[in-house]
Amino acid sequence: MPYLVDGHNLIPHIPGLSLADLEDERALIELLKAFATRKGTKVEVYFDQAPPSLAGSQSFGRLQAYFIRQGTTADEAIIARLNRLGSEARNWTVVTSDRVILAEARSAHSKFVSSPDFAALLKGKTDAAGGGSDKGEDPQISQSEVDFWMERFKGK
Repeated sequence: MPYLVDGHNLIPHIPGLSLADLEDERALIELLKAFATRKGTKVEVYFDQAPPSLAGSQSFGRLQAYFIRQGTTADEAIIARLNRLGSEARNWTVVTSDRVILAEARSAHSKFVSSPDFAALLKGKTDAAGGGSDKGEDPQISQSEVDFWMERFKGK
């Protein structure tokens, strides 16, 4: 499932990134590129406040970054993108904690993930289905979980 990401809304929720950093957008792009590759999906990220000389878009494989010129907002660009998607919007997941964008995502029947929850996805702590990391790591299972499942499957 492809993602529409409110970049500046997400950055403060990622440990080690800050909107005050000069390279905050570049750092988020690197994280999103890795996520898109790992998940085999398309990601579009929107950043606002781009000076006129830097406004536009750049492609990074499965990731498309949009730098929205000053005078308009990433919120407006994301909402316009949802409108252009029409009924296909239901196949996209919107990443933001902005109430206006969330309302538009609901209206478009898109799925949505809050910025803090998506920050955890980027770090590989969980996946969109809530099933844990897909990095081939051994899952951490508590003894109580083991006991529960051992009892559950006992005698089968």
